[in-house]
Amino acid sequence: MRMRLAGLLSTCFGLGFFPVAPGTVVSLAAVLGYLYFPVFHDLPFLVVAIVLASIAGVWSGGVMEEKYGDDPSIVTIDELAGQWVALAALPAAPLTGLLGFLFFRFFDIAKPGPVDRAQRFPGGWGIMADDLLAGFFANLSVRAVLTAASLFHIVLPL
Repeated sequence: MRMRLAGLLSTCFGLGFFPVAPGTVVSLAAVLGYLYFPVFHDLPFLVVAIVLASIAGVWSGGVMEEKYGDDPSIVTIDELAGQWVALAALPAAPLTGLLGFLFFRFFDIAKPGPVDRAQRFPGGWGIMADDLLAGFFANLSVRAVLTAASLFHIVLPL
């Protein structure tokens, strides 16, 4: 029962079993959910969703590591939470969704400096920490693009 629940949660109800780039698939699902379900535009709701996904991810990711080894690719709840961090408190528009997605995938895959160090935490903590940090850097990057566009009087379709 414990393994079944951990498998369901950690794979985002099976999306983690997608045969190609499951993390990217879950990130895309998180963006689409954010854009098309207005409840996610409510920052307190989104923060609660991120916290709950993170708690579930630490537990279920740790359980899945017992069976599949370090940070198994089927564990994708970390991408869900990290992608939501990347979009938090940004305008809910296709352009910000696209930028948040691209920056998040960049930071999650490239793992610059602190993102790489964060994944070295033990168990489910490492699984979640690097993606949450990647989401934070992605969010800052989107804000930088939006600010730069504003400073140069570039009107973006938001």
